[in-house]
Formats: sequence, C-alpha cells, structure tokens
Amino acid sequence: MNLSTTDLINLAWVGLCAMLVFFMQAGFALVECGSARSKNSINVIMKNYTDMCVGAFAYWLVGYGLMFGASAAGWLGTSDFALNTMNASTSMSWFYQVMFASTAATIVSGAMAERMHFNAYLVSSTVMTLLIYPVYGHWAWNPNGWLKQIGFIDFAGSSVVHSVGAWCALAGVIVLGPRLGRFTKTGEAHDIPGHNLPMVALGGFILWLGWFGFNGGSVGGFDKDNVGLVLINTHMGGVAGVVGAIGWAMLTRRPVLMSTTVNASLCGLVAVTAGAATLSPLTASLVGLIAGILFIYMAEFIRSRRIDDAVDAFAVHGVGGIWGTLAAGLFYSGDFFNVSRIGVQLLGIGAAFLWAFPVSYAMFKLIDKLMGLRASTMHEQRGLDYTEHNELGYPEFQNSPAQLKMGE
Repeated sequence: MNLSTTDLINLAWVGLCAMLVFFMQAGFALVECGSARSKNSINVIMKNYTDMCVGAFAYWLVGYGLMFGASAAGWLGTSDFALNTMNASTSMSWFYQVMFASTAATIVSGAMAERMHFNAYLVSSTVMTLLIYPVYGHWAWNPNGWLKQIGFIDFAGSSVVHSVGAWCALAGVIVLGPRLGRFTKTGEAHDIPGHNLPMVALGGFILWLGWFGFNGGSVGGFDKDNVGLVLINTHMGGVAGVVGAIGWAMLTRRPVLMSTTVNASLCGLVAVTAGAATLSPLTASLVGLIAGILFIYMAEFIRSRRIDDAVDAFAVHGVGGIWGTLAAGLFYSGDFFNVSRIGVQLLGIGAAFLWAFPVSYAMFKLIDKLMGLRASTMHEQRGLDYTEHNELGYPEFQNSPAQLKMGE
C-alpha cells in the first residue's frame, strides 16, 4: 500500500505520541514508588512494570476487539480479536490504544500500594484490560457505541481512562482495607510519608510530558488544525491545577505541600483531557483551576471516610475525570451550557460508575476469595519487597533477605 506524505507524517505523529504515553508508565512508577515506603519500593515498581505487559497481552487477545470491533447494538465489539494482520492505520491505532489501556490499569496500582499480593494484582490488571476498560471504551469511543451515538464527549479519556481506572481503584481499596497504622480506632488518619518525595516530583514532570502525547495523539494526525490548541489546552489545564491548589491552600491556611502540588497538576491534566479539543485556553484554565481545588477536598474527604488511597488516585483521576467530563459539556466552544449536551455528559459519567465500580468490586471480592488479596500482617510489616520478590530496593540501608528470613 502506497501512503502519501501526509499519511506518513500523521502516522509518525501518532506513533511518537504513543511512545510518550508509554513513557507515562515511568512517571506513574516514580510517583507511586516515591509515595511508598522504601520497604515496598520494588513491589511498586514491579506492579507498574508488569501491568503494562500482562495488560498488553489481554488487550491484544480480547480488549481491542471488545472496544473497537464491529459493534453489537452499541454495547460490545465482536471482531478484531488477537489481530495478526493489520494495515498501517489499524496497527498504529492498536499501538496507540494499548498504551491507554495500560494507563487505566496503572491507576489502580498506586491506590492499593503496600499491602496487596503481587499475583492478585496481576490478575486484577489482566481483567481490567481484558474486560472492564474496553467495554466502557466501546460505549464512548467506538463510532457505533451507544454513548458515542448520542453525542458523548470524551476527547482523550477523562472518563474512559481516568474515571474507569479511578472507580476500579476505589473499589479495590475498599475491599483491601487500609494499611496497618493508617487510622486510629477513632478514625483519625496517621500520615505514612513516602520515602522519596523528589522522585514524586520527577514522576509528575514525566507524566506531564507524556500527557502531550496522550491528548495530542488523540487528534489523529499532525495535519489537523487543532493540534496546537489541544497541546495548549493540555498545558494550561496542568498549570491552572497547580495555581488553583496553591492559591486555595494559602487562602484557607493549609500547608502548601509539594505532594499536593504535583497531584493538583495531574488532576488539572485529567480534567482538561475530555474537552482538550473543544475548550478554549481560557476555559481550559478554568477547568484546571477548579480541578486543583476539588482535588484538595476530595483527598480530605476520602481520608475522613477511613479509605486508604496511598497516592490519592481517586482524588486525582476520579474527581478530575468526573469534573472534566462534565466541563467538556458545560464549556463546549461556541455553545456554552447546552442542557442537552450536559445531560449526555452526566449520563456518561453515571455509566462509568455503574459499570466500573460494581464489576471491579465483585472482581476484587472474587480474587480475595479464590487466592487472597491482602498480604499478611507480618509480610506487610516486613515489606513486600522481601516477602513478594525476595529483593530489596535499598540494600545498603535495609536488612538483607537472609537476615529478614532469620528474623534479625
């Protein structure tokens, strides 16, 4: 097949953007690893490294077909399973979409950090990319999906990727329970500081860079008129998230924390993702600003309910995804506050919850019953690096596996 120069440039752009989205896995790994204690650093990195791998197999075998195959009444795909022969366009589409699937699965990893069996996590990650993520993705992104058909707007995944991942994460931490010592008997939260906060900031920078591929590639090609607008809106969403969080923290006399600042930028990026192609820089900034403030309150609310989300994943991806999806309808360029469009957006938000949360809750309950979800108290105290992987992230400063085995 002979491709024109324009086609080649467009394919190269999408390929480059897919690689940037792949690099976001490194960002997630650094954020999550730095937010965990040193005794669990290997375990966190392993989950991020391997969910990408088992997820890619699951997505290739079944997930892509469920998501983008021929639609059965707008609910499920029925073709394109285990693709082995693809043209240039389809192969690049698959390559780009598998990176999105891995991102949705990785959101769960950080929330459930420091107390979950590694093998149980791999099973849950496989089910996410095999079934939970692609089914909702079919509804919203397949041209014949029922949400897509009624005008649902989610340009690059505020709901499809981030809300679905966040609902799965919330279900998981509820089933799993809090880390040892996270809450007192009266419900007061005890901080469990991460071992390397500069690592968290570096991960935030990498995620921000990857987001230009996350949203920029969703345009579909470099020759599209709105590539620049999408990139600008993406950046302004993250910028405004930080401004909103810092400004609100100062106004309300809260500490201006680096970890909060990084998470607020990510929440702003999540929020602007749904409407990156249909917002203006002004409204994208407003969306990001509000997202940064909402993040603070959601993180505090989650803790007040004695739910232990180790990296505030739901506050970032859940509230950011919900608000961003709604905002894409509220501030649709040239047609603000269209009641019909807002109704469709609310329907899509509700559908994400009604599908992802109960199905993932049942999945985690089943995994817990069949193979055990949570590490034992002794293993959690010793650290999952040793008990799950027989390695240590910082051997110069930690007891060796042999010493731990002897109880020294």
